[in-house]
Amino acid sequence: MIHTYSGETISFDIQYKKRSTIGIYVDAYGNVEVQVPKGTADAAVLKLVEEKWDLIQQRVKENKERLLGPQVKMYEEGESFLYLGKAYSLKVREDLQAEKDSVFFEGDELHVVVRQLEDEKIKNALKRFYYRQCKALVEKRISAHQKHFKTKPRSIRITDSRTTWGTCDAQLQLTFNWRLAMAPPRVIDYVVVHEMCHMVHLNHDRSFWRLVGKMVPDYKDDEAWLARSSWKMTV
Repeated sequence: MIHTYSGETISFDIQYKKRSTIGIYVDAYGNVEVQVPKGTADAAVLKLVEEKWDLIQQRVKENKERLLGPQVKMYEEGESFLYLGKAYSLKVREDLQAEKDSVFFEGDELHVVVRQLEDEKIKNALKRFYYRQCKALVEKRISAHQKHFKTKPRSIRITDSRTTWGTCDAQLQLTFNWRLAMAPPRVIDYVVVHEMCHMVHLNHDRSFWRLVGKMVPDYKDDEAWLARSSWKMTV
C-alpha cells in the first residue's frame, strides 16, 4: 500500500496475522511492514500509520543511512557531532598562540580550537575530548552503582573498539568504548551496569540477564538505540 500524509509518501506491506493488535516494523533496509489481525479495516491501519508517521519516517531514514556504513565526517563548519545523544554543530577556529588544542560547548555548538587548521588535528582533538568525557561519565555511573555490588572493578580503561561497547575480564578490569560519550545518559548507564554485572556473572546466562533486568528494566530499549545509532557515533 502507498500512502501520502503531511506531504510525504511511504509504501508499506500489510500482513494479516493471528494477533490481537496492530504492529509496525521497519527492517534493516528501510522497508515497512504492518502486521494486523485478520479482518482489520484499512481505515484502522491508516489511522495508526498516521499516528506513528514521524517515528516511521525517522526509522526508515536511519536504517537506509546505516546501510552506507559508518558516517564519514567533514571537519568544517556545520558538521554534526553527537554528545550524550544530542547533535551539536561544529565550529572550528585556528589559534597559533594556543598552548594546546581544546574542545568546548557554547549552546548548541561544539567548538574546536586548534593550533593548525588541519583535518587530522581537528579529529585528534575531538577524539581526546571524547576519551576524557567518556572516562568521567563512566566513572561517575560506576560510583553511583557500586553500592549494589560486593566487588569493585580493579581498573577502568577507555579504549577504541569497533566490536564492543564494554568488557569485563576475569580480573575485574572494565573497559569502555570512547564512543559511548555520544550516547544518551540512560544508554551509558546501561552499558556500565551491563559490565558491572559481569563482575558477578562472567557469562551471559539467565542469572546475568536477571541481574541486568533488575537494575535496568528497559535495557532492551538501550540496546536497540545502540544498534540503530552506532553508524553515526564517530569522529
